[in-house]
Amino acid sequence: MKRTPSKPVTPELAAYIKALLAKGLYQHQIAGMVGVNQGRISEINTGKRNPDVLPDQGSFNF
Repeated sequence: MKRTPSKPVTPELAAYIKALLAKGLYQHQIAGMVGVNQGRISEINTGKRNPDVLPDQGSFNF
């Protein structure tokens, strides 16, 4: 089976992901919502990706 790469995580998307994490959503739920794999969410959560980005305070539309 071929792997499908995740779409790039922009700083805006990382901010949205951090806001969802702060609301208590699970990483796999967020991954399904934004279309990236759960590993990317984990990297954002632990600070390995986009550590300087703050959680989004406004609304984010897809």
